[in-house]
Amino acid sequence: MTVLDTRTLNRATLARQLLLDRADLPVRDAVAHLCGLQAQEPQEPFVGLWSRLRAFEPAALSDLLTGRLLVRTILMRRTVHLLTAEDALAWRARHDAMLRQRMLGTYRRELDGVDLDELLAAGRAVMADGEPRTMGEIGRAVAERWPAPGPRVLGEMLVAALIPMVQLPPRGLWRTKAGVRNALLSSWLGREIDPPAANGSDPVGEALVRRYLAAYGPAASADLRAWCGLAGLPGAVAAVRPELVSFRDERGRELLDLPDAPRPDPGTPAPVRFLPAFDNAILGYHDRGRIIDDAHRGLSVAGARVVLVDGRVRATWTVEDGTVAVTPLGHLSGADRDAVGEQGRALAAFLSDGDSHRVRIGDG
Repeated sequence: MTVLDTRTLNRATLARQLLLDRADLPVRDAVAHLCGLQAQEPQEPFVGLWSRLRAFEPAALSDLLTGRLLVRTILMRRTVHLLTAEDALAWRARHDAMLRQRMLGTYRRELDGVDLDELLAAGRAVMADGEPRTMGEIGRAVAERWPAPGPRVLGEMLVAALIPMVQLPPRGLWRTKAGVRNALLSSWLGREIDPPAANGSDPVGEALVRRYLAAYGPAASADLRAWCGLAGLPGAVAAVRPELVSFRDERGRELLDLPDAPRPDPGTPAPVRFLPAFDNAILGYHDRGRIIDDAHRGLSVAGARVVLVDGRVRATWTVEDGTVAVTPLGHLSGADRDAVGEQGRALAAFLSDGDSHRVRIGDG
């Protein structure tokens, strides 16, 4: 079986993630291809798409949110993701059990004695009038019936696990600060979520396998689980395996992939790219060694914004008074510093509507 080294996997990841060459895709198509963008920090998807699309206009993303073609909802890994409306409706039921389990893993003691089906019914009754509410408002509305857990726990259980919700605009719009107001996903989109398959098959799981590999492959089953948070996908992997090709990584893990998906030559040049906090190009794997060194792995879960140089995480970045401030994680060559500076100036201009082209690169 062919062994794919780390650099080969890196170039494949960059190609699938639209980071090797910026793509000429509409925003909606890019979000669909990427299987969503992690979005608990509302402004971060704008940078993620700017780094991936050749002619990205922030207004296009904002318009898709207000037009109900994209939604912000809690799904993969129980985190907020920006998804197409179609994917949110198709995938939500498949994530129900995982969302409940993860919430109970945090609040099992507080929710002891609470019948979750009764809590679900009570929460739906609260939301039946169609009015958007904060998590706290929802929790307080049912807390009289279940006083022990308290409004915060009840509200989080309802919003993050039991009831399919969306976070309504203006949260997530370009340069807009707004709190979270929740509405029923079905009410916002005018359609109920797709029910689980009645015959015991798993078409959604199989679709997730194919879609994940298109955007992240070649990858191991453990990487797939790390991305979506779903443990119950062996059956889906087995069902689509005849369609797939297999490789090994340098650790001996089996990697699966779509036969015709891009796997560029490992010598393909990789341009500098600035990634937002919690970008799935890093978080979408159990083994993140293809893109980030183990010594810096903690950055990916701490919300650090990172810079890819030659396809790997080599610096972090922030914005200070209109200046993109880059902190190298080690030595950068003169050519690399020049390339980081050029891309940093472009990012500063994007974030400021051309008012600033300032970048500051620290010592490595």
